[in-house]
Amino acid sequence: MKINVKYRNIIYACLMAFCMSFFISFILVSINRGYDHQFLSAWLKTWSQAFICAFFGAYFFPRVIQQIMRRINFVEKPLMIEKDLLEKKTMDDASR
Repeated sequence: MKINVKYRNIIYACLMAFCMSFFISFILVSINRGYDHQFLSAWLKTWSQAFICAFFGAYFFPRVIQQIMRRINFVEKPLMIEKDLLEKKTMDDASR
């Protein structure tokens, strides 16, 4: 299947919204109502409402989160071996 790259974000948002709303609404309706004769209709109604909310969230939140992530300076904690080597090197340099 070939689709123009300009539709990538929309398709991503639709797929994420579909999967997340499907799964979460099923779990929540199962917990709150249990499995009775009205389960399917209650779940489908809840899922359709959840999908609309999830779509907008899946479309707009990643952009905001990416901007926030760009402002964070991530650093790696040195491994214990590297830390020991750095301490030895510092001690050697100080003794010279």
